[in-house]
Amino acid sequence: MLCIELSEQDLTRIRFAPQPAPLVELKLALMMLRRPDSEQTFGRWRRGLRQRLPATTRPLWDLLTPYRGPAFLDPLSVDLPTGLEAVRSAPTALVRAGVERVWAGRKGPVPPWLTDLVQGEVTSRERLCQALHDAYGAALGASWPRVTAGHKAEFARYALDAAERGVAAALTALCPGSRLADGRWELGAPYQRHVVPAGRGLMLLPTFHWTMAPLVADHGDQPLLVVYPAGPGLPIVPAAAGEDALAPVLGSTRAHTLRLLTVPLSTSELAGRLGISAGAASVHASALREAGLIDTARNGRAVRHELTALGALLTGGAGRGDAFARGQAR
Repeated sequence: MLCIELSEQDLTRIRFAPQPAPLVELKLALMMLRRPDSEQTFGRWRRGLRQRLPATTRPLWDLLTPYRGPAFLDPLSVDLPTGLEAVRSAPTALVRAGVERVWAGRKGPVPPWLTDLVQGEVTSRERLCQALHDAYGAALGASWPRVTAGHKAEFARYALDAAERGVAAALTALCPGSRLADGRWELGAPYQRHVVPAGRGLMLLPTFHWTMAPLVADHGDQPLLVVYPAGPGLPIVPAAAGEDALAPVLGSTRAHTLRLLTVPLSTSELAGRLGISAGAASVHASALREAGLIDTARNGRAVRHELTALGALLTGGAGRGDAFARGQAR
């Protein structure tokens, strides 16, 4: 079991990561690639990714196991270049501790390039950063808009839960089966760990390529990072041509509805844009309104729908298929 002690100060300092972290998502995706379980769900994804990974990514397999990887490999960053720079400049002591942890109990000598990495040799750092860059392109490059859309949806769900039911209920809803009682957030895990943020609070980060227990990273004076598995339990794949990246989250019609409501529309106008009946348009609008993504104002017999701040957050910058974008431009 993973137990996180939360003081009153911690509860007031819980934050949700504003964006997904490329290297955190990549590290967990590559660890999932090496795992033997969930073949029915992940088998096709694994076979495709193994074919796409270039030879330059080979050094990563000296650092990653199916269930473990060094902390210096996945700094919390908002974009790939920033993350790679953090890996490039990681303190030698942190790199050494990470390599020793991963290689503890392994048989055979440590590869020479890893010895150089631990000693701070520049060429080995650049080799590692190139491996991460190329692995990101193969594993996440095309599907990153969907990861971003999924992150926005998780952000919106957490914000709504926290507003409507309180922080405790919102936290436990992130990880089914967890519970928060007497200042202790208890989460199911195949290991025993007790963590005390001591007033630093939490940073919550969903991941979409990991299905095991939540993971915790403790970086000294920073908020405790809690990475939890989110999404439908499937690996996120690139959007097909013409498919909106929000469609897997909301359904294609409701995703399209949300996009259309960047400009306020009446129910009849919405129905006409969607090519459905006014009754059906009203049903979709009602569902989005219940989720806190749109507001509806009545003026006599007419109603107008428009995005809430959460709806605007969810649609802003989420990837779209090419055909969808062309259709909106007509």
